[in-house]
Amino acid sequence: MAYQALYRVWRPQTFSDVIGQDVITQTLRNAVASHMTSHAYLFSGPRGTGKTSCAKILAKAVNCLNPHDGEPCNECEICKAANENRLNDVIEIDAASNNGVEEIRDIRDKVKYAPTEAKFKVYIIDEVHMLSQGAFNALLKTLEEPPANVMFILATTEPQKIPATIISRTQSFNFRRISRQDILKRMTFILDDKKIKYDEEGLNIIAASAEGGMRDALSILDQALSYGDDELTLKNAQEVTGALSNEQIVSYMTAIADDKPAEALTSLYQILASGRSALRFTEMIIRVCRNLILYNSNSDLSNQMDKSVMTDELLAIANKFDNNRLFYIVDQVSATQKNIKNSNQTDIYMEILTVKISEPQVAQQQTQPETTSANDSQVESVEFDKLRDEISHLQNEIKGLSTGVQKAEPAKPKTHRRANNNTRLNKTAIYKVLGSATKDDLNAAKDIWPDLMSMLSISQRAMMKVSDPVAASPAGVVVAFDYMMWFEQAQDDSEFLQELTDNAGRLLKKDCQIVLVPKKDWPTIRKEYIDNNIDSNKPTNVKSKEETKKTNPTVDEAVKLFGDDIVDVKDD
Repeated sequence: MAYQALYRVWRPQTFSDVIGQDVITQTLRNAVASHMTSHAYLFSGPRGTGKTSCAKILAKAVNCLNPHDGEPCNECEICKAANENRLNDVIEIDAASNNGVEEIRDIRDKVKYAPTEAKFKVYIIDEVHMLSQGAFNALLKTLEEPPANVMFILATTEPQKIPATIISRTQSFNFRRISRQDILKRMTFILDDKKIKYDEEGLNIIAASAEGGMRDALSILDQALSYGDDELTLKNAQEVTGALSNEQIVSYMTAIADDKPAEALTSLYQILASGRSALRFTEMIIRVCRNLILYNSNSDLSNQMDKSVMTDELLAIANKFDNNRLFYIVDQVSATQKNIKNSNQTDIYMEILTVKISEPQVAQQQTQPETTSANDSQVESVEFDKLRDEISHLQNEIKGLSTGVQKAEPAKPKTHRRANNNTRLNKTAIYKVLGSATKDDLNAAKDIWPDLMSMLSISQRAMMKVSDPVAASPAGVVVAFDYMMWFEQAQDDSEFLQELTDNAGRLLKKDCQIVLVPKKDWPTIRKEYIDNNIDSNKPTNVKSKEETKKTNPTVDEAVKLFGDDIVDVKDD
């Protein structure tokens, strides 16, 4: 028989064989024993943590002819067929290569048929997050109400990509990373069973490189055994994983501790020339710094040091580092790790990192955090006071504008400002709107105003929040601003005015012009228009509108209800 990888040979066959997922396996075992299994499960978590293995074990357990406390017996015909991948009622689907709507529709059609050999027909969909949106939609109804004796088990490493409608129809289990101790225990068990010699420090390096994945650990172990001719040594583990040897890390950290960038760079070049991974190198530096911090703590934390990393040579230079500098090194290494992952220039980043953490002035900077903090606080205090004064000045100006009361200013600036305001006002356009203004047009403008605001950007909405329509005609809308500064900003922005006009025209379904005016000037402009209009058009023997309003109680009441700009008095 052809050779099989360790992770395939030692794949768990019962829930008790699964490592590091005790809560999940106990829950599934109890559900099978009490016949309370769900119709759909979602197994999510990092790679190599037992998701697919648990799915296969669950498929066996619910169909086993002689289960023991929720565990499959692995001796009956059903279990043997499942272990040999020839049980037709357990269907495994790789969603990465079968992610279309047609594949899911095929499942939906076939799920109606009863199992042929076992009690349950079980569909195991691996990497389910790879399904398309259409495929998820096709799966929804079947997943919610599947036929009797059908079970779905979905597995994924990226649950955030699965629609909430799918998750809500399943029982969800989150698989955690497996601890280093559990990985070590499992690898030791396998090596003892195979009667293979091994070095414990080498196993430690493999367990650390696996990053919580049992499958990764067994794959690295398999590779190391092949490299070492069925024997695991420390050197073999270091070569396979790209981990640093003790001599390399001691040489590098000693140069850093002695503030000798040249020697540190020489050590770096030797490490990279030996084929060591730059990413593994940075991880080792962080682990060493972590252990040095624990060692320097002079407390019970020192008992938690990683003995496989902290050799006597590293402990001998521990007193050359204080915790502030170690924290600085960890921060710099962490930042470099992010750059290494996204760049091909790993050597350059490692050189820069080495110079940064080995320069003598770094230690001096780290021993004076309080002074730096005090200086920063002083700068922040000055900036804060400056901003507070500016805000206070703006608040006073806005308050003055809103009440129409302004402090006395020198004559020249006041005259100049007034001239600017009059220049910005387009009285001709305002009078044109007032000439045919109606209440219905104003109501229409107010109705579309919220929709018009929603079409603007966030900054534009903030500017227009202090404005509203005050008059409208079939050909235009007059918009009044509460504050002068927002009126000036909007009036000077021709592109914004054109956009506002175009959007208003689309909403009102007609061509119309948007005309802007300061709210404090609006009553004066309206009165000027009314006076000029009456004076130019009234006959000598007819009383003016103002005179009629003053002498007729009915007109006075109408003015109170509708306003001067709406009421038009005509004599019979």
